[in-house]
Amino acid sequence: MKLCDFLLKIGLDNKNLLEEFEKITIEKSVLDKNTQVCTIHLLSDEIIMMERLTRLEDKIKRKLCPPLESIKLECRFTGLEKRALKDIMKHYWPNIKKILYTNVPILYVHDDLEHMTSGDCLKIKLPEEYIHARLIDKEVDKEIIDMVKRQLSRDIRVDFEVAKKNLNLDSWDNVKKIIENIDLELEDYLSKVESEVIEEPQEEDDGYKLDKDHEDPRMVYGNDVRADLVSISDINENFRTVAIEGEIFHTEEVNLRSGKSLYSIFLTDTTGALLCKLQLKDNNVDKVKKATKIGSYIRVKGDIVVSSYTDEIEMTVTGIRSQEKKSRQDDAPEKRVELHAHTKMSSMDSVVGVKKLINRALEWGHKAIAITDHGVVQAFPDAMNASNGKDIKVIYGVEAYIVDDDLDIVQNPNDKDFNQRFVVFDIETTGFSVTGDNITEIGAVLLEDGQIKDRFSTFVNPKMDIPYEVQELTNITNDMVEDALGIEEALNKFMDFAKDSILVAHNADFDTGFIAQKCSEVGLDYKHEKLDTLLLARVLMPYMKRFGLDRLTKALSINLSGHHRAVNDAEATAQLFLRFIAMMKKDGVEKLSDINSVYGKIDHTKLRPSHATIYAQNYQGLRNLYELISDSHLNHFYRQPLMLKSLIKEKRDGLIIGSACSSGELFNAIQRNKTGEEIDKILDFYDFIEIMPLDNLKYLVESGEIKTFEELKNINKKLVDLGNQSGKLVVATGDVHTLDAHERLYRSVLKYSQIPKYKKDIESLHFRTTDEMLEEFAYLGPETAYRVVVENSNKIADMFESIKPIPDKTYPPIIDGSKEELRRMCFDKAERIYGNPLPEIVEKRLNRELNSIIGNGYAVMYIIANKLVAKSLSDGYLVGSRGSVGSSLAATMSDITEVNPLPAHYICPNEACKYSEFFGIGEYGSGIDLPDKKCPKCGSQLIKEGQDIPFEVFLGFEGDKEPDIDLNFSGTYQPTIHKYTEELFGQGYTFRAGTIGTVQEKTAYGYVRNFSKENHLDLTNAEMTWLTKGCTEVKRTSGQHPGGVMVIPHNMNVHDFTPVQYPANDKSSGVITTHFDYHSISGRILKLDILGHDGPTIIRMLEDMTGIKITDIPLDDPATMSLFTSTKALGIEPEDIDGTTVGSMAIPEFGTKFTRQMLVDTKPTTFAELVRIAGLSHGTDVWLNNAQDLVRANVVGLKEVISTRDDIMNYLIFMGLKPKRAFTIMESVRKGKGLTKKDEEAMLENEVPDWYISSCKKIKYMFPKAHAVAYVMTSFRIAYCKVNYPEAFYATYFTTKVDDFDIELITSGIDKVKARLGQIKELGTKATTKENAQYTILEVVVEMYARGIEFMHIDLYESDARDFKIYGPKKILPPMISLQGMGENAALSVVEARKDGKFLSKEDLIKRTKLSKTVVEKLSNHGSLEGMSEKNQLSFF
Repeated sequence: MKLCDFLLKIGLDNKNLLEEFEKITIEKSVLDKNTQVCTIHLLSDEIIMMERLTRLEDKIKRKLCPPLESIKLECRFTGLEKRALKDIMKHYWPNIKKILYTNVPILYVHDDLEHMTSGDCLKIKLPEEYIHARLIDKEVDKEIIDMVKRQLSRDIRVDFEVAKKNLNLDSWDNVKKIIENIDLELEDYLSKVESEVIEEPQEEDDGYKLDKDHEDPRMVYGNDVRADLVSISDINENFRTVAIEGEIFHTEEVNLRSGKSLYSIFLTDTTGALLCKLQLKDNNVDKVKKATKIGSYIRVKGDIVVSSYTDEIEMTVTGIRSQEKKSRQDDAPEKRVELHAHTKMSSMDSVVGVKKLINRALEWGHKAIAITDHGVVQAFPDAMNASNGKDIKVIYGVEAYIVDDDLDIVQNPNDKDFNQRFVVFDIETTGFSVTGDNITEIGAVLLEDGQIKDRFSTFVNPKMDIPYEVQELTNITNDMVEDALGIEEALNKFMDFAKDSILVAHNADFDTGFIAQKCSEVGLDYKHEKLDTLLLARVLMPYMKRFGLDRLTKALSINLSGHHRAVNDAEATAQLFLRFIAMMKKDGVEKLSDINSVYGKIDHTKLRPSHATIYAQNYQGLRNLYELISDSHLNHFYRQPLMLKSLIKEKRDGLIIGSACSSGELFNAIQRNKTGEEIDKILDFYDFIEIMPLDNLKYLVESGEIKTFEELKNINKKLVDLGNQSGKLVVATGDVHTLDAHERLYRSVLKYSQIPKYKKDIESLHFRTTDEMLEEFAYLGPETAYRVVVENSNKIADMFESIKPIPDKTYPPIIDGSKEELRRMCFDKAERIYGNPLPEIVEKRLNRELNSIIGNGYAVMYIIANKLVAKSLSDGYLVGSRGSVGSSLAATMSDITEVNPLPAHYICPNEACKYSEFFGIGEYGSGIDLPDKKCPKCGSQLIKEGQDIPFEVFLGFEGDKEPDIDLNFSGTYQPTIHKYTEELFGQGYTFRAGTIGTVQEKTAYGYVRNFSKENHLDLTNAEMTWLTKGCTEVKRTSGQHPGGVMVIPHNMNVHDFTPVQYPANDKSSGVITTHFDYHSISGRILKLDILGHDGPTIIRMLEDMTGIKITDIPLDDPATMSLFTSTKALGIEPEDIDGTTVGSMAIPEFGTKFTRQMLVDTKPTTFAELVRIAGLSHGTDVWLNNAQDLVRANVVGLKEVISTRDDIMNYLIFMGLKPKRAFTIMESVRKGKGLTKKDEEAMLENEVPDWYISSCKKIKYMFPKAHAVAYVMTSFRIAYCKVNYPEAFYATYFTTKVDDFDIELITSGIDKVKARLGQIKELGTKATTKENAQYTILEVVVEMYARGIEFMHIDLYESDARDFKIYGPKKILPPMISLQGMGENAALSVVEARKDGKFLSKEDLIKRTKLSKTVVEKLSNHGSLEGMSEKNQLSFF
């Protein structure tokens, strides 16, 4: 029986739980009748952690006990017979660790214990003798052996071993360091358990100690919140009535049939999260919801229950009280300044919102804060906006990835040839730390006169323990070095062997750093130059991807046996070096100094970048910083945007540079024990030195790169000494990645999503107060700590001028005479249409618009749009307008849009007459719906025009709304028009509008779910929601707006506004975008929306196929209008097309199921009603959950509901609100911001109905009417072709959908098409995107067949590569790529090849084209190769 089936039967139906145990089966269950304990024996083919089984045990007990006394789960793991014990133990170790730590709890201060599997023996290294004694005394080794036998069916031995003491320290120092390290480890462990330092839950504050007869003004729900105040993380199912206190991060409400509502509050106190539920009535719903908005801080009292639905712990609420949030404060009299802080723009790393960071610094009284994201400056605009008008200075910087492109391959080379003395050597050590670890072996080879002259090899007693990991790597054990030479004697011998020689090693910095440090410790001089075969390999073997010694020797057939033994590695490195010498001599290198001159500098792309914090001190520095950012993204992006040191030096003016974190080259140089000369050279580049808290650096101890926390302190002390000696300021920085310590959980999720198995207990890197930072550096002494934390951070902050990263004003491109040109253009066209003098309504409207447009500096925008539209039209592509530009009559008269925003009117087309007749605002929604009429003056048929749209929707009543001219070009023509903008403004002055893609809630939830599942955390829904919220809005990638182009004026440079980059850093895109998100700079420079759209493409194809001019199509054609209410104009009945009662299928904007249902609901008969439907369908919460309910309930009709944003302004003005207020309300509602209290009061004062106010509150986004009109005009014209030119219509439609078209299915018969439709329909929400796309196509195919039109088979000589063609009356010829598996390139190759004559055979077809045998077979089965032979036939005539 499957375990999941059993869990379902007993009511454990939690989805996550079932997924976790889905592969486990029940072998048997045994009930002890005496004890009533049931043992369930499980079988699993994957190893399960004991903690997981224990948690499952507890869940089963809650269901089955009583009547049973208890439940035990015992699991046996199968299918492991062929796997090595060593491999099994990698996964099984946590179960063994659990037994060890349970028996000796003091072990919990250690992250893990060393263990190693050798043969059938599991060796476990213990830190102290007394722990060893305790485990032996408790026979824990036997317990482990029994458990492994029982669960893994393996016989093993267990060997406990005590770690060898470090004899390099005297006994008292040793004791002190052990105590100190245990303290630090214990402190670290406790911080992980608690997430952060949480204040002890306090009893009710003074404000709550009220007389029982008095009502507590802070009580929101219930009578009181008096109960034990506990941390959420401590709560378990055994708790009863408790109180918790925390912040609300999410709420949900479900209306119940009883009339009440079930209200869910998701609360966190930062130790965890809990779902708190209560039922609300009409008399308390508003009060509770107002006090429990997201971000509110409350105390909640209630009963802890286990949900029968989710099997998770919840609280049933009995009381809620508003509380003052107790947050950390910086109470120091003199505040520090944080000079190293990351925001959410540090991709998938920092979770700090820039606004929150600045507000926190302000709240703490800090006078400045620095922004230093990884490699980017994309938080600058938000930082500027967040600090604007506030008493804080933002220091704008970046944590750059720098590479030294001026680095010689050989440092300080002499002029001697390769016959001089070289000692090629290698060492083995106990670890990576040059100060905390020791050498265990030295191997060396002496080269002289180009030959091996001597060898040196010795073990070294490190007088400390060799970790198991190192023993496995080197095969050097503690026993092997027990009687070896001490370090002093061994070094004396080695240095004597290496006398007067250049030291050669692979990755020489490590080996020479160790040797130099140990020489220093024993009092030996070390003055050797070094040569690194790793750097030589990168020059001489550039084709290699990796340059490990094993890979290089294999590539050059050099023997390397016993890798990672110093004696063997030294021998192999010597052979490698000799081979390199031969290679270099062939290249003309005769002496050591020739290497740099012949091969140049080290290829910086092969170097690991180091970090540096680079700040803009002033505007010159800001310009230089932007140029550096652009260069790093455009020219030197290699996994990260690399900044060249040489370029930084060139653009040094106005920049201040800090040494950054442990990934900085200065920290690394100290850690690696580089020479004083090397360190001085590195230090010269920096203006100040950064030191960081030990918690930031603990990963170096955890990874073994540094042995102890004491070493970390010593590195920081050396950095302080370095500052004192050089006169450079040393400052304590936090490398902030979270605001508060508990937020490291969010970072853990994000890091884990990128690097599976990333450690869960990540460093907190939180924003520390002054006192917290002083405490971090107390080991430096009070005076030094104060200097580096407070004094120096303020001194550095004072060096920076207050600057703005983006200029305040607007900088449109300059086109001389644009104002005059626009006015002339508009009046010329107006007079051509309406005559001279113009009708008063036209002249007044034009003058009012042009005065506002020209007065606010937007004339140039109109001129540019005019040129772009004119270019497209001259190339034969119609342009559609979108957005609110159609609200502008000036746009109509300058040929930017064909939407005429004037009220409905008639115009006489007779040049000699020019009669016009205008109707009042609101009389007709669209002039197209006016009745046909003859001119009363000359008898000509009058043209019906005017869409009744106010100009203010576009520019506001005072020109205070930023205008946006959006144009829909043909998708196929879009690249051409983009190229034209570059020609229009010049290269270097147009850039695509950049975007920043962030982690959205759905994606974040996936990260959290995966994190919980793979780490077996069993997070509750509340906890997952909490973590999800914390991971959102973090940058994932950059991108580009689909059609946005930013234009830089000729008198300025793009770096006056923003750096630039490739979208998603993809060089192959051929597009350069703004580095800043376009929203942040669109008010400063001109943004053109040059969008690609199917509409203009379809229209061009229809014109080409039919020969008609699309603009000649009447927009009031009755047959076409009937499509939106019936299928009669198509000559078919609804039953022919699965009951669809309208004929709008495949018509843009009206063809989806959603809009077809809207048509059925509303039955539109006029153009104006189609415009309203287009507005309703494109809005968010405009039709669904809003207008639809009003129409169906007969509250109002289609003509009254809010459909476009213009409706709001027009209606409110009509109801008596002042125009400015009406405009403001419209703007707020259309952006989804709802109504302010003052807005609502103004509406009520003017008797605006309740349904209207309620409707405004629900809307999230709205279309402007002009946009809807433009869409409907295009759609109506295409619909006209559907009625009158069906073959052209369907051929065009399927061409736009060809990527999802399957000609084999579609030509197999209508029954199979309908069957496939049924299959996809049955899938429902499980249908894929591709299946849904296919469903849409097949619906149209059924309609086309019903109209008597059919598809031909693909014709090898007639079919187009990509486009469907009319083959004759009622016949359509499909393109080659409609055959699944036929790529566009292959199809094009057939079209090209057939120009050279017919294909002789299938063999000839394959040979002359790019078709695969599979595709040729498909063509054959399809009937396209009828009569074609397999191979070429020989002919003798």
